Amino acid sequence: MPKSLEGPLSAQTPAPSPQPDPRFAGDAVFDLHLGGKMEIAATASVATREDLSMAYTPGVARVCSAIAEDPALAQVYTWVPNTVAVVTDGTAVLGLGDIGPSAAMPVMEGKAVLFKAFGGVDGVPICLDTTDVDEIVETVTRLAPSFGGINLEDISAPRCFEIEERLKQALDIPVFHDDQHGTAVVTLAALQNALALTGRTPESIRVVISGAGAAGVAVAKILLEFGVKDLVVLDRKGILANDRGDLTPHKARIAEHTADVTGRNGTLAEALDGADVYIGVSGGTVPEELVATMAPDAIIFAMANPDPEIHPDVAHRHARIVATGRSDYPNQINNVLAFPGIFRGAIDVRASAITEGMKLAAAQALAGLVGDDLAEDCIIPAPFDPRVGPAVAAAVAEAARRDGVARA
Repeated sequence: MPKSLEGPLSAQTPAPSPQPDPRFAGDAVFDLHLGGKMEIAATASVATREDLSMAYTPGVARVCSAIAEDPALAQVYTWVPNTVAVVTDGTAVLGLGDIGPSAAMPVMEGKAVLFKAFGGVDGVPICLDTTDVDEIVETVTRLAPSFGGINLEDISAPRCFEIEERLKQALDIPVFHDDQHGTAVVTLAALQNALALTGRTPESIRVVISGAGAAGVAVAKILLEFGVKDLVVLDRKGILANDRGDLTPHKARIAEHTADVTGRNGTLAEALDGADVYIGVSGGTVPEELVATMAPDAIIFAMANPDPEIHPDVAHRHARIVATGRSDYPNQINNVLAFPGIFRGAIDVRASAITEGMKLAAAQALAGLVGDDLAEDCIIPAPFDPRVGPAVAAAVAEAARRDGVARA
């Protein structure tokens, strides 16, 4: 190569930024998304011939050959162990619903940005152009060797349950549906502190969960693990109980451990009357006259975005502790408190799965961070608390060792 043409590749002209669509020019949100929110950054320099020969051919062949002989070396000499696939089919995106894979990409990019910022984990957004369960499972399984974990995102129920379960059976890396388990972990952490403030125990409370989709089912499961005995879950038709005769398999399984045990049935009005805790993951609006029937010192987590099921002003008139999913009110129940640290801890010990014990440990760690600041308007750490990621990661890693899924 002529000397005049030699030089670091980093000096090459970067890709040009796209021109903004005139309809959105000057809009700060669209300006932030111009060209996407991510890029690939190299950790190896290729400024010289020697750099090039080590980063690529011929040097890279030695590393490839070593991994071929001992596949475990991919956990040391590639980016695989610190990289998570953020996978969606675009069928249940935020509060927008089924908007398709292309429209889901900004959310998946955002999720990857949060993985990096709050957990030091590299996330790769993958939007699949299929809603077929078999095709999604096959595609993710074939992609899995490139990743240290799979984060499923914004996939509608009930398909999300089968997809996650089948991938967990097929893969020996963590598979985690954040809409389910991230929500459940943070909800449990907040509830633990709310119970401490109100002098209650898990065994003594009546809990109502409004919403029987991914989040509602996962919250119910983790609260049962936590020791809650009197719990009902509602969908649009009322309390999930098997005597209704119209339940899908995942709803029927939840009913077996909730309403079928408590004997409760009926509508939201019957469920809320005398209830200690309301957890909303459904949308819609709960009439104030129903909220007023809850027990004294009630706890209300109205987490629908952007509009909580019970407006905080209404909730505060009838409850002692109120939380939402929004950042402009106290006690934000935000998944970003959970998933970066959970994957960080799982990756650090090369966990083969994410267990129920690891989720419970994450919730305990989050709840414990509040400490002496515990108050009605402070039952959960703030997303920007620098202690959150490390504390959750450490608790998850230790739980992985206890549960026998750690490999390092």
